[in-house]
Amino acid sequence: MPSYDYRCSATDQVYEVCHSMHEKLSSWGELCKAAGLELGDIPANTPVERLISGGGVVTSSALRNPEGPACEAGMSCCGGPCGLP
Repeated sequence: MPSYDYRCSATDQVYEVCHSMHEKLSSWGELCKAAGLELGDIPANTPVERLISGGGVVTSSALRNPEGPACEAGMSCCGGPCGLP
């Protein structure tokens, strides 16, 4: 699921929220519900604004890990818990 940045008009703070592409949050209450946050002192109907972001593009070559062999757990640790250099 993609993530989006929203700015709360009451606090001017930015929050990152994951939701479907078809959904758009417009209030603090909706943002809190989607992000699992508590309302706190901010009224639920306080407007939030979705910010324009760069939108990272992932190419198939970026998904390949050329850094080393996979460990027995199927991961490329590079000196992680399995001890591969």
